[in-house]
Amino acid sequence: MIEFRNVTKRYPNGTIGLQDATFTIEKGEFVFIVGPSGSGKSTLLKLMLHEETPTEGEVYVNEFSIHDMPRREVPYLRRGLGVVFQDFRLLPNKTVYENVAFAMQIVEAQPKDIRRQVPVALALVGLSKKAKVYPEQLSGGEQQRVALARAIVNNPSVLLADEPTGNLDPETSWEIMNLLDEINQRGTTVIVATHEKSIVDLMKKRVFNLEYGRIIRDVQEGNYTNED
Repeated sequence: MIEFRNVTKRYPNGTIGLQDATFTIEKGEFVFIVGPSGSGKSTLLKLMLHEETPTEGEVYVNEFSIHDMPRREVPYLRRGLGVVFQDFRLLPNKTVYENVAFAMQIVEAQPKDIRRQVPVALALVGLSKKAKVYPEQLSGGEQQRVALARAIVNNPSVLLADEPTGNLDPETSWEIMNLLDEINQRGTTVIVATHEKSIVDLMKKRVFNLEYGRIIRDVQEGNYTNED
């Protein structure tokens, strides 16, 4: 479960990333975070990841208290979180298999578990036959699939995706969103920050609308805009 209680984030330059946000996301939900650039979408995700801490209020993620978490506990928080970015962030000198395995190596997984889990993750995203190739040999959609496999290989309870289709064509974008939906149906909580109006409108998930750091709308089975 994720809970924000009256959370405000002010940056040192005076910019307000988030204002008085209060909400709860239950285990297994799928939530879209939408709004114009600068509205606070990335701040919201960074607070969940402990890349930022709140100026005011309380943040809880999987029973961790983000607002007063000791630095030494951050790796344990992040073991339960998978993250997908717009720019893929793959390691160019590692194969597809090695990129995904790396996510398990950094949490000190056993080699036998790596050998078991990586093929499962690659199969889920449809890349079993690409295990030995390098990122530069893949299309943008395939690279994002690798990033998705890497994000889920440790079986996280929460998957955070920051503009995961931002660099993809419409058809490939839908393939990625269908994968995220499938992962959600397997029990993972999925939170997606996006500008893709057509995807949000058609998928009919819970939607947070942000504007100037405020959550102005929280709707189940919502659309991108206020026109419900």
